[in-house]
Amino acid sequence: MRPIDDTVNGAGFAREIEKFDWDATSLAVKSASDADVRRALGKAARNVKQLDENDFMALISDAATPYIEEMARLSRHYTLERFGKTISMYIPMYVSNACSNKCVYCGFNHDNPISRTILTMDQVKAECEGIKRLGPFENLLIVSGEYPSVCGTEYFEQVLDVCRPYFHNMTIEVQPMREAQYARLVDRGLNGVVCFQETYNKEAYQRCHPRGMKSIYEWRLNGYDRMGRAGVHKIGMGVLLGLQPDWQTDAVMMARHLRYLQRKYWRTRYSINFPRMCPSESGFSPEVVVSDKQLAQLTFAFRLFDHDVDISYSTRESDSFRRNMMQLGVTSMSAGSRTEPGGYASVKDSLEQFSITDSRTPEAVAADIRSSGYDVVWKDWDNVFD
Repeated sequence: MRPIDDTVNGAGFAREIEKFDWDATSLAVKSASDADVRRALGKAARNVKQLDENDFMALISDAATPYIEEMARLSRHYTLERFGKTISMYIPMYVSNACSNKCVYCGFNHDNPISRTILTMDQVKAECEGIKRLGPFENLLIVSGEYPSVCGTEYFEQVLDVCRPYFHNMTIEVQPMREAQYARLVDRGLNGVVCFQETYNKEAYQRCHPRGMKSIYEWRLNGYDRMGRAGVHKIGMGVLLGLQPDWQTDAVMMARHLRYLQRKYWRTRYSINFPRMCPSESGFSPEVVVSDKQLAQLTFAFRLFDHDVDISYSTRESDSFRRNMMQLGVTSMSAGSRTEPGGYASVKDSLEQFSITDSRTPEAVAADIRSSGYDVVWKDWDNVFD
């Protein structure tokens, strides 16, 4: 059953994105010239705080590849200016792998013959205690498969109640909700919501999400508006690099989406993430493999596009790559991650959503960060300031 989109008058980014032609955007990126790149870098060097979308397209284009060292230098400069020598740490906690969607690339695909787990509140508490034994984390990302009939608003309210004594900052990455549901969770102590659009290419989106609530492109795309109107403190955005071949155009669409949200919901903070796709249990293989150099260039371009946005790298990326990038543009990282429900304490041998690459302990990651001259930030703010 299709949900009624409660975005006011049907507006939202699903309407805004209709202004942008995918093929024309792709052509603009491919047609960027050396002069376009030099113009964008000149603006960045003059400390123009926000470059425009044409600058961004030039900086992620192939024409900008020879300038990647200059982009890295500028990205490092503005990251230090805005964030200082700090890396914010967070950890994901998976509470369920039950899912009603049939995403072709995901290990939680409804049709995969796997054992499904939904943590009880006692198990959630055990997970919190297990995480606290790993390190002094205060930023918790609560993750679930999308199955609203069993993991709905009431379930997440209970999870937040259990987690609140252990963590100062709680974010969810679950199914898109209505504005009123987000508002309920904010009242319950929720600080942030992460939602990956996966891809902004509507045809590719529908091909990769053939069934389930997630198959409704507009519902997911307008979810960010519902978060903003509900007063969510921080919204996390992301695309999956390799889900469709033209990852550069996906990045441009996300940059446009970020600008739109910043204009409409200016009290909200924003973060971005762009993990690279890997083969999954469902037999999916990425349509394109994005190289380290390409991901670095995309990271630098986003930092020059917006000095304030939080750029996050998860444990999908290698320790060496994260070590280099945290000094050039990345501002938050996960550590010690387990991507299966109950992975820290209560349930073993459950299917992971994706495989991690950086398997170091939080203590080892923190020590590595400090050895590079950076401070580890476990907690961004305190309730006393709320």
